[in-house]
Amino acid sequence: MDTTVSCELRLRLILSSESSLPVRASLRYDTADPYAVRAVFHTGDEDTVEWVFAREVLTAGLHVPAGIGDIQIWPCRSRGLDIVCIALTGEEGEALLHAPARVLEAFLSRTEAAVPPGTEHGHFCLDEELSHLLAES
Repeated sequence: MDTTVSCELRLRLILSSESSLPVRASLRYDTADPYAVRAVFHTGDEDTVEWVFAREVLTAGLHVPAGIGDIQIWPCRSRGLDIVCIALTGEEGEALLHAPARVLEAFLSRTEAAVPPGTEHGHFCLDEELSHLLAES
């Protein structure tokens, strides 16, 4: 049986060194896809942007700079609080977000209870995933 872990949080979209905007976000982890975290950023009343990235990158980014290319994550402090910086680069532009570290830590702790790191392969059905990929092509 698949398990889903989710989390609602508020991020800050950094516009400049003096300016930022609040952004609501939803994180979702599903044991059916044990390597990935899905993030949905609510950019307007009904507008959203979705990113999918490795749980391992998010976990590492809590402690050290992690990720390459279109997503980079690193720990930081802002106004005396532990935060996690998330830099996203896509076709439509770039975004720098600040997320509360303690909220991400709690979310990742719950994902690790569902699927301990290093055991993801036991929750991943390669035959099923290949069937989906072949059906789509």
